Amino acid sequence: MIHRPRVLILCTHNSARSQMAEGILRHLSRGSVDVFSAGSQPSIVKPEAVAAMARMNIDITHQRSKSMDALRDDLFDYVVTVCDSVREVCPVFPGAPERIHWSLPDPSDVEGETERARAFDRTALELTRRIRHLLKKIERDESSQR
Repeated sequence: MIHRPRVLILCTHNSARSQMAEGILRHLSRGSVDVFSAGSQPSIVKPEAVAAMARMNIDITHQRSKSMDALRDDLFDYVVTVCDSVREVCPVFPGAPERIHWSLPDPSDVEGETERARAFDRTALELTRRIRHLLKKIERDESSQR
């Protein structure tokens, strides 16, 4: 049986950065990684996040905001926090997954429709850059375990 790495991406509201990261990782891994996102105070997926992903030809319209408490007993290989607040309240997950922190500003905090859209696009590009590095790390880690 082939092991598929499991990645959990956390953000406070699970509404933008973590949702975008989930979609990007799912897209770039082409199904070789099981990816989930959740939040400490889940809300709704921001339309601006959906739009930014659509501009990258990634569809996240099916994704929903979820509570990290619902995943507390699941096994993950990596837990990635994408905001400082959730890093502070991140629970200990079983199996001691590797924890990775990316401190990214919330594009939702930007005022003005055009500026806000640009902020979401910048966040998407930064997440893509970091996720490419994460995928290389996962590949190296998987190779070393064989």
